[in-house]
Amino acid sequence: MPAFKIVAAGAATALAAALLTASATPASARPAVLAAAPDIPVANVKAHLSQLQSIATANGGNRAHGRAGYRASIDYVKAELDAAGYTTALQQFTSSGATGWNLIADWPGGDTNHVIMAGAHLDSVTAGPGINDNGSGSAAVLETALAVARENLQPTKHLRFGWWGAEELGMVGSKAYVNGLASTDRARIDGYLNFDMIGSPNPGYFVYDDNAALEKVFKDFFTAKGIATEIETEGDGRSDHAPFKNAGIPVGGLFSGADYTKTSAQAQKWGGTAGQAFDRCYHSSCDTTSNINDTALDNNSDAIAHAIWTLGTAATPPPGTVFENTADVAIPDNGAAVTSSITVSGVSGNAPAALAVGVDIRHTWRGDLVVDLVAPDGSSYRLKNSSGGDSADNVITTYTVNASSEVAGGTWKLRVQDVASQDTGYINSWKLTF
Repeated sequence: MPAFKIVAAGAATALAAALLTASATPASARPAVLAAAPDIPVANVKAHLSQLQSIATANGGNRAHGRAGYRASIDYVKAELDAAGYTTALQQFTSSGATGWNLIADWPGGDTNHVIMAGAHLDSVTAGPGINDNGSGSAAVLETALAVARENLQPTKHLRFGWWGAEELGMVGSKAYVNGLASTDRARIDGYLNFDMIGSPNPGYFVYDDNAALEKVFKDFFTAKGIATEIETEGDGRSDHAPFKNAGIPVGGLFSGADYTKTSAQAQKWGGTAGQAFDRCYHSSCDTTSNINDTALDNNSDAIAHAIWTLGTAATPPPGTVFENTADVAIPDNGAAVTSSITVSGVSGNAPAALAVGVDIRHTWRGDLVVDLVAPDGSSYRLKNSSGGDSADNVITTYTVNASSEVAGGTWKLRVQDVASQDTGYINSWKLTF
């Protein structure tokens, strides 16, 4: 039988490899361990929510895109961050005939080639003030950012925080931000963490499972607190992590539930009321400061800080030796597989157990594509399967492959096949990092 090795690479990313590398490094070679994340005072988070409630009350009862309440909300968050020493920037966009804004805040220092980013949408629906959806995530991210400043955290990775506009209209603000990034800037984001509704009044504890390494950070935190978690499914593709994920950026996050009904098993696990929505005031006028579960808000706020401290102070991986092919290769529509080759020389021994395969494929329907890495001896490693549910365009991401059984030197190939009709594209570039 010919050698044909299939490796599932979707869950294993460059970030996971970096975390594993850091944990395997001898203690004497690691940087000094920084203090654990501080407790995030829930009273501080609730104080921000009170401010957002007051803003909504003074501006027609909401903080929606295109309304005065949204601009007042973003001005409030920006003023808090400016006073704490952040470098802030407003990104303007237009949606539904109205101007909107994202707010981006960067903490000085850290390796700007390795960015950890956390974000939340700041807009509400027009029906109400949006205190759980999504004042809760916005306030917790804000208070975590302020804790970074209070502690004068000196991260190894660069920390960036974002507050998004017009999420309720289809992630408009976060899409504008991601689409405005150069491909090199996208590649610098090691992980984006999203927090949308984390104080639901009948809460659950849901963790995004889009990236194994990021998921583990949150699960470890809740396990240590004796809190059971479940995989988040209600908000898949419906919040601001989606544009990042579609651009190939690893994503993670937390969620406490919206209008799905809490089951008896979940009520036994977490308390609360079975047969009732996690948030009965979802997208309603009653989503006020009375619509918050303090315990869930407190636990999730602390989890955000834990993730920022854990990921932000992790050792950054060495750059490695990069081999790249930037020649375009057309991909036939519903046709034969095509390949692009890279010849590796000057690297002795075998390939690494975490061979980084950076892929930039421009295509109008990525779900049609099957992508493999082919080693010099002809062994094949599956990077991506086709999927009818994968409706985004382009494949711009970095896969990690355990290629430790392969000799590094020789000709490696990226093999791409379009297995369905009516869509076109090409291999723009790809690279191997040893």
